[in-house]
Amino acid sequence: MRKTLSVLAALAIVAPLAAQQQTAKDPTTAVAAAPLPEGWSMKLDPQAASMTAKFVTMGQGFHVTSGGAAIYYNAKDAQKINNYTVMANFRQTKKNVGHGDHGEAFGLFAGGRDLDDQSKQTYFYFLVRQDGMFLINHRAGTEVHKIVDWTANPAIHKFDDMPNAANDLAIKVGSDSVRFVVNNTQVHAISRKEITDASGNAGIRVNHNLDVHVGNFMVMK
Repeated sequence: MRKTLSVLAALAIVAPLAAQQQTAKDPTTAVAAAPLPEGWSMKLDPQAASMTAKFVTMGQGFHVTSGGAAIYYNAKDAQKINNYTVMANFRQTKKNVGHGDHGEAFGLFAGGRDLDDQSKQTYFYFLVRQDGMFLINHRAGTEVHKIVDWTANPAIHKFDDMPNAANDLAIKVGSDSVRFVVNNTQVHAISRKEITDASGNAGIRVNHNLDVHVGNFMVMK
């Protein structure tokens, strides 16, 4: 996808990896690891490779306790086509205090390729956080290209407005565009002229120091 997102990469700002690192004011919480649900994989961010996170089946969904920032995916959900939707319901169960009211972010990723190789891995991701903002980025190896910086949208349920608020997120890969949806409201779209190939793995992304329940996860052609 590095080639297929060349237009975005050329225009994007390469986000300093230091911004995602553990800092003295926001250390990453130590989490006891647990066996992953059958068929699932976890890939920690390159800078979090020495850390841990916990991803387990809970009820009809999954629960993430992080630990280091990571993506989670099931090989059976990999898409060879370029017309599909990945979606899930996210419920943040504890307020994150590492960044004031901003908090850490969670959501979905798609177009994941070469995920076993940190120097070649590539995917784009769509996240929300507790202050009602969303972000869209593209990871290419150890670089992160900013596609849409943090942007407020009234469709996103804020944690302080309704504790344990849930948000339904979706990435809809269509023939003309890739659409990013929160609670049935489109918040952004990217032309397929910019993302020409979105095939690959699709799944969940949760940044560090979060406690999030994930329900209704599915990838549909």
